[in-house]
Amino acid sequence: MTAGADRPDSGPARPAAGPTDIRDGLIRNEAKRASVWVGVASLFALVAYLAQPLLVIFGGIVFAAMIDGGQRLLARAVPMPRAIRIVVVLLVAVLFLIWLMLFAGTQIAAQAVQLPHLIETQVQRLSDLARTHGLITGSIDVPALSARVAEHLAGGVGPLTRALGGLLGGFTTAFLIVILGIYFSAEPRLYQRGVAWLLPAQARADWHGTAQVMGRVLRRLLFGRLIGMATEGVATWLLLSAWGVPMAALLGLLTGLLAFLPNIGAPISGALMVLVGFSDGWHMGLYCIAVYALVQIVDGNIVVPMIAKKAADLAPALVLGAQLVFGVLFGLLGLMLADLMIAMVKIALERQALRNDDPQGADGAPSHEQAA
Repeated sequence: MTAGADRPDSGPARPAAGPTDIRDGLIRNEAKRASVWVGVASLFALVAYLAQPLLVIFGGIVFAAMIDGGQRLLARAVPMPRAIRIVVVLLVAVLFLIWLMLFAGTQIAAQAVQLPHLIETQVQRLSDLARTHGLITGSIDVPALSARVAEHLAGGVGPLTRALGGLLGGFTTAFLIVILGIYFSAEPRLYQRGVAWLLPAQARADWHGTAQVMGRVLRRLLFGRLIGMATEGVATWLLLSAWGVPMAALLGLLTGLLAFLPNIGAPISGALMVLVGFSDGWHMGLYCIAVYALVQIVDGNIVVPMIAKKAADLAPALVLGAQLVFGVLFGLLGLMLADLMIAMVKIALERQALRNDDPQGADGAPSHEQAA
């Protein structure tokens, strides 16, 4: 008889280990950790691949925050259903665009045709002056340089609209952002619950609290920025018109639009203003410098701090670095949304740090929420 014949029957035999089975506990834990890191790396690769469509979605969220902020302000003055307030806000925005095209469109369009030639002429003069004094060795092909910059900025519309190309692609991206913003603002809780459903049950309450903080901070940031845009644009237009600076209306409009880009927009609008001013003499050029300085001092030290305060408390160098990176990677759209994305990431990290420090007080908010 064999040795196994004397043993009692202890149940079904345990199956033999296969080549993929890991019996050692340490190796099994290390394999789990490796699989987690592989999953995280794959997630980052997927986000990088879908970065531009995700930027369009985030742009829709930003536009929805603008609509929501407008309807909240309207609710303080006129008691009416939320849906009607949203329609009123959108209608006011459309009427403003129509007014801008009808009453100022002809003048601004005529100035816009002249502005590129004037800037190219002034930059060419500066190039010749620098070459005369030995600061540069060769001449600068200003039209080619402008075309390359414009092509890179327009490239930020991403693969969704790249096939359309150029100006049409930019309008298509803007249209997608507007439509997404309207959907998000119409039923924000629906999409918030949808994201929460994807999370573990124990993390859903924290997600709702974080989303509320993000919404408040985002609305305050955007409200302060829109007020700053209006203040800078109107003040620049009036002050330049008072001295008779050419293209005052166009420069005011560009100053207002570029004010949406913190750190970067103001120097660009100031450079355009100064170039136009010096094209008509050094007196007007100096006046344009004074106008630029006055507008930036008032807006940067009075208007925006009074409205936005320290809603997100972002370091200027951090914002500028994010704008440079996102601008290079994703063009104009990344440049416009960089600081807002950094603000939202900062809020999420602060909320997570608060939960780690005090799990029982996870629903509390960081200091900037109190300011919001």
